[in-house]
Amino acid sequence: MISVEGVRKRFGPIVAVDDLTFEVHRGEVVGFLGPNGAGKTTTMRMLTGTLQPDEGTVRFEGKPISEHLTEAKRRVGYLPEANPLYDDMIVSEYLGYVGDLHGMSASEMRSGIASAVDETGIESVFYRPIGELSKGYRQRVGMAAAILHGPEILVLDEPTEGLDPNQRVDIRRLVVELGRERTVLLSTHVMQEVEATCSRLLILNKGRLVAEGSVHELLSRRADAVRYIVEVEGDDVAAGLGQLPGVHTARSEEVDGRLRVFLEVAHGEELRPEIFALAKSRDWTLWELHRERVSLEQVFRDLTREQMDEDASAIDPLPDVSVGSVGGPDAPAITPEEVVS
Repeated sequence: MISVEGVRKRFGPIVAVDDLTFEVHRGEVVGFLGPNGAGKTTTMRMLTGTLQPDEGTVRFEGKPISEHLTEAKRRVGYLPEANPLYDDMIVSEYLGYVGDLHGMSASEMRSGIASAVDETGIESVFYRPIGELSKGYRQRVGMAAAILHGPEILVLDEPTEGLDPNQRVDIRRLVVELGRERTVLLSTHVMQEVEATCSRLLILNKGRLVAEGSVHELLSRRADAVRYIVEVEGDDVAAGLGQLPGVHTARSEEVDGRLRVFLEVAHGEELRPEIFALAKSRDWTLWELHRERVSLEQVFRDLTREQMDEDASAIDPLPDVSVGSVGGPDAPAITPEEVVS
């Protein structure tokens, strides 16, 4: 349904997306993962037609969206990371405004609003000012606006960012429901959301695709890998543990004056007896010894560690900012008009 072929996008000297190629099939809920600065938001903007690639092609059903931009935008619903709402509008007015931007007739708008309100569960706030709503309801209103025109594809950029745990669960359930009848691309940093909602994952690092597949497929590639968490008080702990047989990575951090060491073993060797024996022989005080399978979070960290180590605070070149806020040349606002025009 969606085909991205050799896409590149630069912002001055910064290469935000570099030779990106992937496909998304009809009916999939695809998780779009990557550290800050990996190019997720830039890619999503190219998928929605808000940005054009410098090289390569984005296609819907084999048609380049650059040549069929109006048609493509009718087929896509987009919720940016910074939800473009107008606080002084009542929810009903805002949805009507979005319907006007889409060029919907009166009957189409009535039907579209009724369906969107029902799907997103915002009946109780339909006649309330947006500025009075909680963050959870604001996200729901944004989703209602994104599906108002009946799109086949829904692109959600960090839809649970800034929500409390209860609100995250509510939005996660909503994404699952919305995905039953649509193709969904979901950008998130929350691994629980990925495992709960996504049928397939695309992991980006430095603008490149570094892995793809289902959660099960990605974890199965590391099925024989286990990790040990060892919390020890003593001398030369990290060096000693790192020399145990089978250990191929050892990372440590200080916790309450003790050293917590994370050991990854490639072939699943049982090292707990050796760790205990080493602690005893070196007169270490062993506070914790735990063995676990490698998680999706660990797979993600391994695939993207180089970028995180280089710049833990990097951001995408074009971060979303709220409508009406003052943005410089590096932070243009996304408005409802841009999304549907």
